[in-house]
Amino acid sequence: MKRSRLRLFKNTSMMISVLGVIMVVSTIIIAGYVGFSWISSGISNSVSSGGQYDQLAVLNSDYQKLEGELTDKKSTINTDDKTKKNKLIAAELNLVRAKSAIDDVESALKSKKTEKEIEDRIKTAQTQLDTSGNSIKEL
Repeated sequence: MKRSRLRLFKNTSMMISVLGVIMVVSTIIIAGYVGFSWISSGISNSVSSGGQYDQLAVLNSDYQKLEGELTDKKSTINTDDKTKKNKLIAAELNLVRAKSAIDDVESALKSKKTEKEIEDRIKTAQTQLDTSGNSIKEL
């Protein structure tokens, strides 16, 4: 009877030890998987936002060009002509709207908004720049 109890105790403690090792190993594997997933998603988000930062730089460059064109045309426009003056004011207003849209894109990038929302804001900014360019050409 003593031997069977001793053998039962030995088998039970061995099984508990093996299960403990299995649980520790599985916990390490799960934690590694979760950590790897977290790091890889962070890297992929950084890569996708890199292209969006490039688009922001292009938008800022286009804005600077339009601002230069408007400044050049502003000096040649006769402000006595009301229609030209109104077109000049409309062009300035469109340029301000474009700058605001570009600032919205930059804000979305800094606050790490979703990729879709950033793309929508980039499209809006591009549309505003196109509108500004057209109104400057009309001067």
